[in-house]
Amino acid sequence: MPKSTKKPKKNSLPPADFSKIAPTINQYKQKLRHAQLQPLDSKTTLSRISLTWPITRLLHNCTRFVQQQNDEGELSPELFEWLKVQDYVDEKLLNKWGKRGYEKLCCLGCINRLGQGNGAVCVCRVPKVELLKRKNRKQLREQKGGNANGEQNDQNDQNDQGEEEDLEEESTDVDKVDVECVTCGCRGCASTD
Repeated sequence: MPKSTKKPKKNSLPPADFSKIAPTINQYKQKLRHAQLQPLDSKTTLSRISLTWPITRLLHNCTRFVQQQNDEGELSPELFEWLKVQDYVDEKLLNKWGKRGYEKLCCLGCINRLGQGNGAVCVCRVPKVELLKRKNRKQLREQKGGNANGEQNDQNDQNDQGEEEDLEEESTDVDKVDVECVTCGCRGCASTD
């Protein structure tokens, strides 16, 4: 008899091979439940968005675990589909991870252009090397006496180009860049990092 092509229902029983990954999935569920039940202190200085960071990280980690198990061939297609239907994983995030350039994406909020200030992507999506170059250029302009807008005359621009090339060679230490996403607290998820 051929296999059924029907999708599993929301509250259906798990496939037989769920027992292989059940302890890890249940551990993620328990951590997620604990993170959701954390009491909100009125005295905390954290923003409302930053209070959801642990939940976002746990969902990301659980989704990454399931994806790695699926890539290694540990999960049957039925179990993988069942996990998506039961909302153990973020299906939209899984779909993005399959696209080039989004392999390390932390959350969907970081690429949602509507949620960002001026329609740009989140700072965690910018490669750390590029952020370090920008930081070095800004420091160079401040040292040269450029104004706050970064406008300089042509002669200073030509001098800066030579010094920027030197800075690009020195900018290999990306650990100096401190990036923190306001959406999920990510420390950098660009595909080139």
